[in-house]
Amino acid sequence: MDVSSEMIHSLLPLFMVNVLGVSTLGIGLIEGAAEATALIVKVFSGVASDYFGKRKSLALFGYALGAFTKPLFAIAGSSGLILSARLLDRVGKGIRGAPRDALVADIAPPEIRGAAFGLRQSLDTIGAFLGPLLAVGLMLLWQDDFRAVFWVAVIPGMLAVLVLLFGVKEPPAAHTGKRHNPISRANLKRLTAGYWQVVLIGAVFTLARFSEAFLVLRAQQSGVPMALVPLVMVAMNIVYAASAYPFGSISDRISHRVLLAWGLLALILADLILAGHDDWRWLCAGVMLWGVHMGMTQGLLAKLVADTTPQDLRGTAYGFFNLVSGIAMLIASVVAGALWEYQGAAATFYAGAGFCVLTLLFLLVFGRQTSPTKA
Repeated sequence: MDVSSEMIHSLLPLFMVNVLGVSTLGIGLIEGAAEATALIVKVFSGVASDYFGKRKSLALFGYALGAFTKPLFAIAGSSGLILSARLLDRVGKGIRGAPRDALVADIAPPEIRGAAFGLRQSLDTIGAFLGPLLAVGLMLLWQDDFRAVFWVAVIPGMLAVLVLLFGVKEPPAAHTGKRHNPISRANLKRLTAGYWQVVLIGAVFTLARFSEAFLVLRAQQSGVPMALVPLVMVAMNIVYAASAYPFGSISDRISHRVLLAWGLLALILADLILAGHDDWRWLCAGVMLWGVHMGMTQGLLAKLVADTTPQDLRGTAYGFFNLVSGIAMLIASVVAGALWEYQGAAATFYAGAGFCVLTLLFLLVFGRQTSPTKA
């Protein structure tokens, strides 16, 4: 599914600007709304997966919805249809996200949970750089025909649904007795203060990291030929894939505050480089640092959610975590788009660095209170 999605997403900002004439503010609104939708929907699918004690059926529906929206991008003639397609695609992502993460947490032994989430991030990200590579090759072959590439992206999306349907077996449910309401007052009290502090830290992290669509636009500004722009996402995701598992394994052995702080420092440096330089070589350095940041932090935050919640509430816990992060993503992407539109690209990345500094201060104040308790 990542191959399918990234074939489209690596080209979509260019398609919206150069074919449909959408402004950068409009791109920020579309990307923010789409990603926020995915994260917000996760709260409902996570609760449902805890209530029924089943993860796979919800994940299957989410993957299928994502696959069947892909043709809409190929036929889109306006920003309205793009927005509709992005929202439906992200609803599918939201439906499958929390049950899938809860499934990983259910299967992985607690003592290597960080490594397990790091491995999951790495494997996800392999698809995320194969997709842009295919997009680049097809754009060169077909002379920048966006719509033809979007049609090809339908194929791996459908294959993902078949793999999940026939190849994945679900472990026994976390509870086999009477169904209970995961969001009842009694159950919500079982979500500890440590968990809610992880939620807040994750939200502030998201404010500091807006949509990767702006990396694509920055590459175009740097003079990279249009057909080669998706290589920016390839480079970022190669670094992300290569670093996620090692850093996930490290997170099982060192303080999570230290690793999160280093991840923020990597993102600050990436933002400063992207803000201050237009040359493609500096662009590559900034993009690779962005990938290192992702590898350091994304699997770790998922691990911390699992470590601070009981097994039968993990779907709900991931849902609330992503609800708050979704709101933060919407705010971050809209602010980034507005800054780009009215103040220029540099202002967008300088603002990102500023949010990183605030996040680092927040982590230093509150992070020491979020030590995980094994579930």
